[in-house]
Amino acid sequence: MRTPTMPDLLSYDFMRSAFIAAAIVAVVASQVGYFLVLRGQTFAGHALAHVGFTGATGAVLLGVTPLWGLVTLTVASGIGMGLAGERLAQRDVAIGLVLALALGLGLLFLHFFTAYATQATALLFGNVLSVDTATLWRLLAIGVVCLATLGVIARPLLFASLQPELAEARGVSPRLFGALFLAVVAAATAECAEIVGVLLVFALMVGPAATAQRLAGRVGAGLALAAALALAEAWGGIALAYYTDWPSSFWITALSAAAYLAASAAPMR
Repeated sequence: MRTPTMPDLLSYDFMRSAFIAAAIVAVVASQVGYFLVLRGQTFAGHALAHVGFTGATGAVLLGVTPLWGLVTLTVASGIGMGLAGERLAQRDVAIGLVLALALGLGLLFLHFFTAYATQATALLFGNVLSVDTATLWRLLAIGVVCLATLGVIARPLLFASLQPELAEARGVSPRLFGALFLAVVAAATAECAEIVGVLLVFALMVGPAATAQRLAGRVGAGLALAAALALAEAWGGIALAYYTDWPSSFWITALSAAAYLAASAAPMR
């Protein structure tokens, strides 16, 4: 039996949608993730993913599309975390408790609507092969907003991240830009949930960014490399899922971990 080639894969509508969705999410997540890793806020990003699950299941209770509940609550929580300022770095225990509470509330909401258990599983672990045209447009809209906002705040955010005291003395508010940035992270997290689920957001948001920072010494080169890695991992994961019938989320996370481990063997720049 002939092994399907890439043109064969792209002959199916659902596979084309999956590759397009993965491309949008991979680019957005990698750019946002680069600054997330640079600022040492990966744990806060993980917290937003869990809060997003609560927002999505709460939206189901209200009869609203889960994606919009996911976006709304993660963005609101991201802004709140950003306004907390640098104190957030010393509040790992509190964030951990919020993680557990958010996931617990999500499961409680789901308890009242057990008919939506399949949707909850997709939110937790992702299902890129079920993305439809309407979802593609939503992902594109969120992605454009995220990248546009990140482009506007990138320079002051980088300044505030590397030299917060000097930035504040120059009139750049680390707290303000931190809040704006975490709002962008929240929206990007909601996007990632469509592909790898809220529990595996690190695969596309943190993995490629962390790998790129180990291999590239300059910010511009690091952002480009992070995008290339995320795109390769996302597309590779989908292709491997097609050939093996294993979940695409597993393959994406496995490729992300393998890339980081390989980069860890090289001297850090």
